[in-house]
Amino acid sequence: MDVEEFTKIFRKKGLKLTTQRLEIFKSIISRNDHPTTEKIYKSLKYKYPTISLGTVYKTLHLFKELGLIQELNFSEDTIRYDPNTDFHINMICSKCGKIIDYNNDKVKAIWETILSDLKFKPKGQRIDIYYDCEDCEKKED
Repeated sequence: MDVEEFTKIFRKKGLKLTTQRLEIFKSIISRNDHPTTEKIYKSLKYKYPTISLGTVYKTLHLFKELGLIQELNFSEDTIRYDPNTDFHINMICSKCGKIIDYNNDKVKAIWETILSDLKFKPKGQRIDIYYDCEDCEKKED
């Protein structure tokens, strides 16, 4: 999703598109590390010194409710955000926590088959595969 689509969704829903909301969205889509709320906050604090951590939390919750991002809960104190709302698998390093999105047409076709077999529309999905990334494996050698 790009900024133009994001703006259209806010207008369609009758929501106010503030500078802070727009910048939080831009921060998420410009990253591929599936950031925490705190990382997003820290990345914006220098440019927007009046932004609060509470604003970032509330905005991310709104984005999740609108289906603009996925919230990845790993524990009570670790929540990360993914702007990729299309079907994909999260490849998560069990040592450093790095997350990579795995997209594959065969896996997507299987998922579409599952969806067609269901008698309901799922509200969401998430598949995580845990592994040790190359960087962590190199550190062990």
